[in-house]
Amino acid sequence: MLNKFQKFFYSKILGRKYYRTGHCLGCGRCCKKIYVKHAKGIIQDEKEFENLKYQHRFYTYLKVIDKDETGLVFECTNLDPETHKCKIHKTRPGICRRYPQEELFSMGGALSEDCGYKMEPIIPFSEVFLTIQKKSQPEKKSFFQKLFKISK
Repeated sequence: MLNKFQKFFYSKILGRKYYRTGHCLGCGRCCKKIYVKHAKGIIQDEKEFENLKYQHRFYTYLKVIDKDETGLVFECTNLDPETHKCKIHKTRPGICRRYPQEELFSMGGALSEDCGYKMEPIIPFSEVFLTIQKKSQPEKKSFFQKLFKISK
């Protein structure tokens, strides 16, 4: 569980709603059937993808395996099909090191049930609910506050 400073830092400074817990189990599912988001959004066509290969080395590791209504679907070529391990694990790109990220959810993605990682809300639902509940309740004023129109 996060302390108050960590909650403040993640939610107010970084603007995040979730933080990552757990660890990688080495199943390799995160390297298959993936969408890639860049500055313009999710990669939509192969011409756009070919241009991106010149901008960052990460894109050269990917191969297109499908296309759907969301965009191009990729698979990482560094995933060993037999061991399900990354062939370049020690030098893997930052996007792989930071997996999973909150952006996964904004793109409509989800973690599999048996993934070792979990994305936990920074501010639990119970705290959010109490805050909203407090704001929605009418403010109780004492007799003198009402009489002299004093706010709390």
